[in-house]
Amino acid sequence: MKASFKLAAAFAALALVIGIGATLLFAAAAPVLAAAPSGATASPGTDAWGPGLLAAALVTAMAALGAGFAVARVGTAAVGALAEKPELFGRLLILVGLAEGIAIYGLIVSILILNRLA
Repeated sequence: MKASFKLAAAFAALALVIGIGATLLFAAAAPVLAAAPSGATASPGTDAWGPGLLAAALVTAMAALGAGFAVARVGTAAVGALAEKPELFGRLLILVGLAEGIAIYGLIVSILILNRLA
């Protein structure tokens, strides 16, 4: 029970940090939102800025949470396997790298969303 409580506390702390980061992102983007051109046809209207920034923040946050969970699971198994067979280091490093790729994909999607808003 203690291990699951520690995991839940770690996820709660990570969610708090991501929430604070998203709040700071919204606060920093407020002057940009006020000066956004509304007459351009290629960019969405000013009504799309709020949900667009929220979507970008949520994509980044959920991808980071998923990657953290995946790295925790794969990393634990990798350390256990590495203790028994040290020659598996290269293969295990690839598996952990694939788990970290989830966060990179989320960041790319977030950048694409922000690029569409600009």
